[in-house]
Amino acid sequence: MLSTVPYKFLKAVQPLFLAFFFVFSSILLNAQNDSYKDSSSLSTKNINKKKLSAFIATESAVYIGGMSYLHYVWYKDTKRVPFHFYDDSKGYNQIDKCGHAFGAYVESNIAYKWLLNAGLSKRKAALFGAPIGLLMQTPIEVFDGMYDGWGFSWSDMVANTLGASLVAVNALCFKEPLIHYKFSFYRSSYANLSPEYLGVNFIESIFYDYNGHTYWLSASVNKMLNLNRVPKWISFAAGYSANGMIGEFENYTTFAGRSIPATERYRQFLFSLDVDWQQIPTKNKTLKTIFKVLNYVKVPFPAIELSSKGKLKAYPIYF
Repeated sequence: MLSTVPYKFLKAVQPLFLAFFFVFSSILLNAQNDSYKDSSSLSTKNINKKKLSAFIATESAVYIGGMSYLHYVWYKDTKRVPFHFYDDSKGYNQIDKCGHAFGAYVESNIAYKWLLNAGLSKRKAALFGAPIGLLMQTPIEVFDGMYDGWGFSWSDMVANTLGASLVAVNALCFKEPLIHYKFSFYRSSYANLSPEYLGVNFIESIFYDYNGHTYWLSASVNKMLNLNRVPKWISFAAGYSANGMIGEFENYTTFAGRSIPATERYRQFLFSLDVDWQQIPTKNKTLKTIFKVLNYVKVPFPAIELSSKGKLKAYPIYF
C-alpha cells in the first residue's frame, strides 16, 4: 500500500496519525487524572510533583520516539536534499489543514489538562501546555523540508498554530472550555473507485480517504447562549468536509493501473447537534477516561449540509 501512495499524501496524514497515537498513549499513562479542576488559585505548594514528573517524562518519551521514528523509519528510504518549501495550501480543499489543526489541538489540550491536574494554575497550564501541539508538529515540517518529494509547508504551520491556539483561548478566555474541536469519519463511496489511493479497508481509509473526514467546532448550548434550562452536555456543532477528491490538487484519471471515473470536487458546510461528554456527571473513573477520548469525536446526529454547489441537504444521521 505505502509503495503506491504518493509522498505528498503520506505527508498529509502524519498529523492525524500522531494525534491518535498521542491520545491513546497519554490517556493510558495519565488515567489516574480523572478530574479537571480550576486550579487558578493554587500555589506552587499544591503542585503534584509526581503528576508533573509523569507529564514531563511522557511528553519527552513521545517526542523523542516520534522524532526517532521520523528519522530512522519514515524517511529511511527517501533522498536527503537541501532544505526547500512546498505550497500545498490549496490541496484536498484544505481538509488536510483541518487535520493539522486537529492534531495540534489534541496534543495541546491533553498537555494543558495534564498540567492543570498537576496543580498548575490555568494561566501557567495554558502557557506551558498550549504550545505542545505546535512543538510536536513543527519538526515534521522541518524534516519534510529536508527530503525529496516533501517540503516545508507554511500553511501547515498556520494550521498547527491555530489548533494549539484554540486550547489557549479556551483556557484564558472562558471559565471552562467553551469550544471543542472534534473529528468524525465514514468510509466514503469514493474509496471503492480507487482503494489503492483511498484505502482498501476502514482503518486505512481513516488516514487516506479525506472525503470521509469531517472536522467540527462544538460548543455547549447552555454555555454559549446562557440557557440554563438546557443541559450542559447538549452542544451545537458546525462542521467542514469535502467530497469528490481522488488527488491532492486535481483528480487522477488512473492510479495503480486502475481507471478512475471523473468526480466533482466540492466543499460541505454542516450543522448538527453534539454531546459534550465531560459535562455528563459521573464519579466512575473508567467512564471519565472513556469520556475524555469520546470528547474528541463528534457524535452521529441528524445534520444539515450546505455545499459549494449551492445545494441544501438533510441527513437523518451524519457520521
